[in-house]
Amino acid sequence: MTSAAILHRLSTLRLERASLLELAADPFDEARPRQVYGAVVSRVKPSPVSAPALLAYSGELAASLGLHVDDVADADAMAQVFAGNRLLPGSEPFSTCYGGHQFGQWAGQLGDGRAISLGVLKDRQGVWQELQLKGAGRTAYSRHADGRAVLRSSLREYLCSEAMHHLGVPTTRALCLVATGEAVARDMFYDGRSRAEPGAVVTRVAPSFLRFGHYEIFAARGELDVLRQLVDHTLRKHYPSLGKPSRDTYLAWFAEVCRRTAHLVAEWWRVGFVHGVMNTDNLSILGLTIDYGPYGWLDGFDLGFTPNTTDSGGRYSFGNQAQIAGWNLSCLAQALLPLVQDVPALEAALDEYRTSFELAFLHVVRSKLGLADTGEPEADIARFSALVACFSSAETDMTLFFRLLGQVAQASPGVEAALTMLNPAFYATPSVQARAGWADWLAGWLQAISAPDAGRVARMNAANPWIIPRNWLAQTAIQAAEQGDTSTLTRLMAAIRNPYAEDPAFAEFAQRRPDWARNAPGCSALSCSS
Repeated sequence: MTSAAILHRLSTLRLERASLLELAADPFDEARPRQVYGAVVSRVKPSPVSAPALLAYSGELAASLGLHVDDVADADAMAQVFAGNRLLPGSEPFSTCYGGHQFGQWAGQLGDGRAISLGVLKDRQGVWQELQLKGAGRTAYSRHADGRAVLRSSLREYLCSEAMHHLGVPTTRALCLVATGEAVARDMFYDGRSRAEPGAVVTRVAPSFLRFGHYEIFAARGELDVLRQLVDHTLRKHYPSLGKPSRDTYLAWFAEVCRRTAHLVAEWWRVGFVHGVMNTDNLSILGLTIDYGPYGWLDGFDLGFTPNTTDSGGRYSFGNQAQIAGWNLSCLAQALLPLVQDVPALEAALDEYRTSFELAFLHVVRSKLGLADTGEPEADIARFSALVACFSSAETDMTLFFRLLGQVAQASPGVEAALTMLNPAFYATPSVQARAGWADWLAGWLQAISAPDAGRVARMNAANPWIIPRNWLAQTAIQAAEQGDTSTLTRLMAAIRNPYAEDPAFAEFAQRRPDWARNAPGCSALSCSS
C-alpha cells in the first residue's frame, strides 16, 4: 500500500461538504415527497438495506479517487458505505430540486427522486468529484416512487458509464455496484405484470450532476434570486475561466454549454449510442452523458431506432438526437432569459450549437471513413449520406462495418474483394440491387482514399471501436447476476476497458447481435421502469 496521502481505506476516508449546500436549502430534512419551493437542495439520508453486498467496482476509478480496495474487509466496507448503510466522516447527504421538459411537455418539479449525493472528494488530477448513490431510498422528490432501483438498470448504468469513459465519450462514471439484498417491485413494460426484482445501488461520480432542468424549474416558478444564485455558483465552481458572473459571462457560459453539448451528441453518433430519453432533465450542464436509463446501441444501422418503449413517436431516436439537443438548449436559453434580457444574444449562442455540431460531425465522418481534410466538407458529408442510404438497403452492423472498413483501407483491394471483406457486417446477404449500390459507394470511397496516408488506418481504428457494450451483452450479464453469478459482468468490464484493441480473449463480445436478441426484452426494447 502506498502513502496514506494517496490511497485511503474507506475506514479512514473523509468526504468534503458539497458546495451546493451553500445555496438555498429546503428547511425540512424529511424524505416525504412534496413540492419544494425556493431551494436548490434538500437534506436527506440514505435508507439502510438489509444485506448489502459488493457486486463490482471500477478499480481504475477507485484508484483515481485514492480509494484502496483489495481485500474482503475493504469490500465489506464499500458495500456498507455505498449501499447507504454507513455515512463516511464529513458526509452531508442531499438531493436536488429540478424540473424538466419530458417528451416536449413541461413536467414541473421532478428532482432527485432516488439519487442522494454524499459529498465530494478530490481526485488525483485535483478535480473535485461528487459521489452520488442511485437507488438509496426515498427523497423529497420521489413523488409516488420508493427511491429504489433494480439490479438490471443499475448494472446497465454501471457498465455503460465505464464503457463510455473508455470509448472517450464525455460521461458521468460509476464507482461500484452494490446489491441490497432486498426485492423491488417493478412493472417493466407498464403492462400490469409487476414482479419482484433484486435491488441494487450504483455509485455515480462526476464533477457535477447539474442538468438543464435545474435552471428551468426556478425560471418557471419565477424564483429568479435562486436561479441567479445557482447560475453564479455554476460559473464560479465549474466555469471559472469565463470570469466573474455578469450578463456577458452568462452568455459566454451558455455558448460554451452549446459547444459541449454539440460535441457530446457528435460523439454519440461516432459510437452508435442512443440515449433513449433526452428530456431536458437528462442533459448535463457540463456536456456529459448522464442518466443511463433506456439507452441502446445500434446493431443494425437505423436512424429511426429508439430503445425506449415509451417513445412511441421516435422523438429520441438515433437520427433525432442532434435536433433534440438543440431543442433542449432552447429551453435552457428560455430559462436564462430573465437574467440576460437579450433574445438575439441567446439566439446567437444557439447558432453556435448548430455550427459546433456541424464541425464536430464532420470530424466524426472524416475520422470514421479515413478521409483527409481536403477543404470540401460538403463532398464528405454527401459521401456519408450515400453510405447511410446503403445502410438502409441492407441491415448492416454499424460497429462491425466501420471496424472492417479500416481493414479494407489497409488492404486497398478491389471493389468485389472489399465487399467480401465486409460480409461479416451484414445481418443478411444484400440483394443484387443493394449489392450494386454498395459496389458504387465502395468504388467512390476507395478512390477518395487512394492517396498515400500513413496514419489513415490508425485514425480510423481510433474512431471506430472494436467492441461496445451492446444491449444483448448487458442482458446476458444481468441474467447471470440475478442468479448470483457476476463472472460475465467481470469479463465484459475487462473487455470494454480497451475497446479499440482487438483482443482475441474477448472475441465473443465483438460479434453481431444473435438472432435470439433481435426482439428480446432488455435487448431491443427497454422502459424507464427501473
